[in-house]
Amino acid sequence: MALRTDTFDLGGLRLSAGEGRSLDLSVAVDPFSFGGGLYPVEPAAVPVRLDISKTTGDGYALRLRFEATLTGPCMRCLESASPTFGVDAREVSQPGETEELSSPYVHRGILDLHRWARDALALALPATLLCDAECAGLCPVCGANLNTAGREHVHERDPDPRWAKLSEIRFES
Repeated sequence: MALRTDTFDLGGLRLSAGEGRSLDLSVAVDPFSFGGGLYPVEPAAVPVRLDISKTTGDGYALRLRFEATLTGPCMRCLESASPTFGVDAREVSQPGETEELSSPYVHRGILDLHRWARDALALALPATLLCDAECAGLCPVCGANLNTAGREHVHERDPDPRWAKLSEIRFES
């Protein structure tokens, strides 16, 4: 099991410009809330790979890679869902340069790994969390789970009220 860390002292590596290091760590990622439902991240301490490269001055190029699973109700059928998402995020922190090169996760040489991992996972999430990409959802008429009801699950449609007068026409022969 990798060492759990929520913050990391980049200066403690004592890297020279152009040098790099890869570290296997673990970080806690807070649960997500969607539509009133809570989706915890599993495992509780997500194993991450952190690549650190020292740039000129006090700057760093950072890369964070991990996979995490969210558990909670499917947003279509409400059954249990546990999709896994891969994250590959990059950050550059070059103090004293333009604002685009200033990472919000690095402050005075300390990397906020906890916040970066959660934000990177949030960006990797789709708009809806599903139990399966082909989830059929619930029947809008009776609420049956269409994943288990099968293709034969149908309801008689009410006639369109705009055509109601046509049903009153009687043809005599």
